[in-house]
Order: sequence, then structure tokens, then C-alpha cells
Amino acid sequence: MNRFSGLFAIAGAAVLLAASPAFAHTELVRSSPAANATVKTSPRTITLTFNERVVPAFSKFELTMPAHSMKIPVTTTVSRDGKRLVGAVASRLMKGSYKIVWTAAGADGHRRTGEVAFRVG
Repeated sequence: MNRFSGLFAIAGAAVLLAASPAFAHTELVRSSPAANATVKTSPRTITLTFNERVVPAFSKFELTMPAHSMKIPVTTTVSRDGKRLVGAVASRLMKGSYKIVWTAAGADGHRRTGEVAFRVG
């Protein structure tokens, strides 16, 4: 292997290592209420925590009560650190099952979606 081939190999490896974070996607790492949890009282806020900063323009969630085909009003914002979606629940949640349906996009531009179920009661 000549000297230039070795330099190209090192440069190529450096490019791949530097680009590897761009291949990571936004992942939900925690929620409050937790997935499949039963909470005794209605939460005032719902928080979804991600492994990386999310792009506010493309990140949100909706709260539904599937048994009644209801959407529950929630105002979502992105935290200062950019890793949490926080939703203020507009009114007290009655006893029953709920589903958080989220969409989040990271710096790589890929949108991810998911659901978190929980119960009140």
C-alpha cells in the first residue's frame, strides 16, 4: 500500500466516524406517565423524553381516549434542552385508558412516531 492509499483510508474512516451520529434517529427513552402505568390522579402535564434534541416545528403529541374516540386538548412545547416534549393537559382526565401519539424529528430530519398508553384510575 502506497502512502496516498493509506492517507485515503484514514481520511475515509474519519469521515465515517464523524458522520455516524447523523445516522442515529430520535428515540423515546422515557415518559411521564410511564408506558402502561396506572396513575391514581389526572396528570397536569405529560412529558416525553428523547435521546437527542428534537426539532420543535416537527415534534408534537396528541392525547386520545380510544374507548370514546376522543381527542383530549393538550398544548405541547419543547423544553429548553430540546430533549423533552411537555404537554399541558387542558382539563382533568377522567378514569380510563389513554394513548399518547407522538411525532418527533431530530437533527437528521427523519420523523419518528410512536405511542404510549397509560391509565387513570
